[in-house]
Amino acid sequence: MTETPAIRVRPATRQDADAITRIYNEGIRGRGATFETRERAVSDVLPWFDDARFPILVATEGDAVVGWAAASSYRGRACYAGIAEYSIYVATSHHGRGIGRALMPVFLDTLAAAGFWKVLSRLFPENTASRALCARFGFREVGVYERHAQLDGRWRDVVIVERLLGTATQHVEASGTGEIAATSRLRR
Repeated sequence: MTETPAIRVRPATRQDADAITRIYNEGIRGRGATFETRERAVSDVLPWFDDARFPILVATEGDAVVGWAAASSYRGRACYAGIAEYSIYVATSHHGRGIGRALMPVFLDTLAAAGFWKVLSRLFPENTASRALCARFGFREVGVYERHAQLDGRWRDVVIVERLLGTATQHVEASGTGEIAATSRLRR
């Protein structure tokens, strides 16, 4: 029996851009996780590191990057500054090996520590692995954007997922007695 090296999650550096690009391009070619069809070059990925406000993490097995998570801006308006969109990609060779499960809790904690109050994404309905990962970590499926865009000439729907972070996980309810009680909506 061979022993599998432990998966480590750490902040990504510019030196990881080549591996991030390789894994992203596998996802683009696979057609199951993104509307993108043009493969990326490292020069396309390097600008992701220019805004330190948006975390990028990598999962490593030994010295090899086998997955990544990245946050990006949701909208340019100041009122949405605490909302991030996210992507998680795992090397095809490591699908089903818990890489997403290793990345997600660290990523969510990193986003909350950076002051984000919500993270969201859009997933293809048939991307059951990503939907299960989101459900496991407290995301809710908000709804479906029908015919959101075309991929290879075919209209595709996407499921919208979101997760509240930090103080946004507290909401205020009327207790029926005129008092206001704060209760936690999400548990980890």
